[in-house]
Amino acid sequence: MSSAGRFLSLIGFIFLFLSPATFASESDHKYQVDDPVKLWVNKVGPYNNPQETYNYYILPFCHPAGDPAHKWGGLGEVLGGNELIDSLVDIKFRKNVDKSLICRLDLTAEKIKQFKDAIENSYWFEFFMDDLPLWGFVGELHPDKNSDNNKHVLYTHKSITVKYNNDQIIHVNLSQETPKPLEDGKTLDMTYSVKWVPTNITFGRRFDVYLDYPFFEHQIHWFSIFNSFMMVIFLTGLVSMILMRTLRNDYAKYAREDDDLETLERDVSEESGWKLVHGDVFRPPQNLVLLSAVVGTGAQLASLVLLVILLAIVGTLYVGRGAIVTTFIVCYALTSFISGYVNGGMYSRHGGKSWIKSMILAASLFPFMCFGIGFILNTIAIFYGSLAAIPFGTMVVVFVIWAFISFPLGLLGTVVGRNWSGAPNNPCRVKTIPRPIPEKKWYLTPSVVSMMGGLLPFGSIFIEMYFVFTSFWNYKVYYVYGFMLLVFLILIIVTVCVTIVGTYFLLNAENYHWQWTSFFSAASTAVYVYFYSIYYYYVKTKMSGFFQTSFYFGYTLMFCLGLGILCGAVGYLGSNLFVRRIYRNIKCD
Repeated sequence: MSSAGRFLSLIGFIFLFLSPATFASESDHKYQVDDPVKLWVNKVGPYNNPQETYNYYILPFCHPAGDPAHKWGGLGEVLGGNELIDSLVDIKFRKNVDKSLICRLDLTAEKIKQFKDAIENSYWFEFFMDDLPLWGFVGELHPDKNSDNNKHVLYTHKSITVKYNNDQIIHVNLSQETPKPLEDGKTLDMTYSVKWVPTNITFGRRFDVYLDYPFFEHQIHWFSIFNSFMMVIFLTGLVSMILMRTLRNDYAKYAREDDDLETLERDVSEESGWKLVHGDVFRPPQNLVLLSAVVGTGAQLASLVLLVILLAIVGTLYVGRGAIVTTFIVCYALTSFISGYVNGGMYSRHGGKSWIKSMILAASLFPFMCFGIGFILNTIAIFYGSLAAIPFGTMVVVFVIWAFISFPLGLLGTVVGRNWSGAPNNPCRVKTIPRPIPEKKWYLTPSVVSMMGGLLPFGSIFIEMYFVFTSFWNYKVYYVYGFMLLVFLILIIVTVCVTIVGTYFLLNAENYHWQWTSFFSAASTAVYVYFYSIYYYYVKTKMSGFFQTSFYFGYTLMFCLGLGILCGAVGYLGSNLFVRRIYRNIKCD
């Protein structure tokens, strides 16, 4: 299919996705007896390197005669590196096929070398039948009795078992048989067989066989949720008990009547802490444009994650190839208004003047960071000839979504936020001359407060990160989005509580530069997640090679940037509410 055809197919999918028939299938998945059933070949690659995938026919398998049909799915499927090609294998619904010939494979020295390299690197392949995946290995190494070396054997027979319920396919399974040694000049018969077996499993439950219930619903997973929930109760109780009690005492002391003038003067002269910086605490932060942009983007990402999780729970998006990625991209575009609204309101309240710069930065900051990382990874994928390389037509579609949906909504949100929530409402006036910040102990410096702030939020999601990483990098289907929703809400609450505590300590140290500190204090959670990803790469995976290493750390960097911006925005917004609340009740003048 030409690039133009791919582009039109993707455009059509976007409109289908946005239409009311979003959840309708491309086909009704119903067959009559003897109806043809297509077997699609998809990709092949090293088993230990999930992203290093290639076109199935990059190996010298029998290529179907003529021009076989290509099946291009949705936007997320293409971004996931899927390219389905009709194998032209003759399969008919409910018609058993005894051992039949696909083709004869003439082995040459060059073909043998390709197959041997694939077998040594544990190459696996993926097929699809009625949107259900089948997997298998190209071959394996057998001990050679005549030498100390291993013998390379190629599987030549594919046995397909298909379970059906009335007129629908429920489950497919592939087993490989008849391993044959690779010998120059030899001809191998590549064969297949099909067996149809009735089952009582309903069509709605056919994907359950691909879900690893013992892994995802293990006792440790439930325990981690309970442990994080207890952390939330402890932190919220600690913040309420210590901070509110301390602040109440401070209010009582600060608001004492003038009947005891001598005591009042002594208390004021000895007073230190957060009340002394009331004339500077609402001073506009440095790099206001950037802070407003990242806070707005973080608010959008928080709304986006919550929305996608809810859609995944309601719509079981994990069933469709690339459905999660497609949903994420479309929902990101539609939630861009939130980013603009938060950015515009925050920028206006602090007296910002560079409106065009603010609007453009908020609308393009995160997409362009992802584009920069994606461009590097795409260049590597093109160099290797991998299916992970994003086609030009797909790039155009993603750009169109951003340029004509996301960007305008971001600009509209900025204008609305500026006019509706941009009026300054600081409880205290800002003094003309900034107050000098006294030197404090090392653990009260902004850098230490920032790095320590991410420890507890990371601890609350540590176990869930293991399940998320394992599902993405080790061929497991993540389906426990109810767990993810609970962990996400726990992360938000823990982040807000920890950031408020850090902000209070900073203000008590008479340091009024709390805005960026509160952001980085929460955003440092992503730093610990990235450190964990390094540990996970070397201890929990067997990935190797420049290609896979680049994709692993590139995708993880993209994920951590989004997580850092999200947590940072949540931390800043929580601290902002806290600071405004405590200074509203003191005598500022």
